[in-house]
Amino acid sequence: MSSSPTPSERERKDAEARAREKEEQAKLPYKWTQTIKDLDVAVPVAGNLRGQDIEVVMTKTKLKVAVKGQDAAIDGDLTHAILVDESTWTLESTPGGGKEVSIHLDKSNKMEWWDAVVTNAEYKIDTSKVQPENSKLGDLDGETRGMVEKMMYDQRQKEMGKPTSEEQGKMDMLKKFQAQHPEMDFSNAKFN
Repeated sequence: MSSSPTPSERERKDAEARAREKEEQAKLPYKWTQTIKDLDVAVPVAGNLRGQDIEVVMTKTKLKVAVKGQDAAIDGDLTHAILVDESTWTLESTPGGGKEVSIHLDKSNKMEWWDAVVTNAEYKIDTSKVQPENSKLGDLDGETRGMVEKMMYDQRQKEMGKPTSEEQGKMDMLKKFQAQHPEMDFSNAKFN
C-alpha cells in the first residue's frame, strides 16, 4: 500500500528537483528569467563584438539569437506567443570585459508561465513550482479582476458560514418563484 510522502520527504524531493533544475539551466548557452507578464534572456558574447555582429530575429512565435557566422545560441519556436512590437534587444557590457545580448520578450498571454524560452530547449522548468511575485488587483485586466474579486468574496462568505454569490443567486431566484406562486407549498422541499 503506497502512502503520500511526508512533508519532510516532499521538501527533500522538491529541493533535489530545484538543484537538478538549476544545474540543467546552467548548461544552457543563455540565462533567462520571467514574470507572469514578460521574459528576459541574456546571451553572453565576446567583449569585442558590436551590434552589427549580432543577429536577432524575433517574430510572434520564433526567436533566433546568434553571432553572425556562428551557430545560434537560441533558434526555435517560442514556447508561447509574444508581442513583437513590445519586445526588444540590446547589446550590453558586463563586468569583466564581456558583453551580453539582452532580450526582453513581452508575453501575449500575461497569465501563463513558460517552462522554457523555446520549445526545442534541452531543459525545461517545472512551472507548477514557480513562486509568483505578489501582484495588486489593479494590475489585472477588468475581466480577470472581476473574477478574482468574486472568488475573494465567495471565500470570505464561506469562512463566515454565509452563502456564496452563486448560492445567494439561487436562493433569490427561489424566493422570487415562491412569491410568484403562493399557491405552492415549499415547506417540505429539499434543495442541494
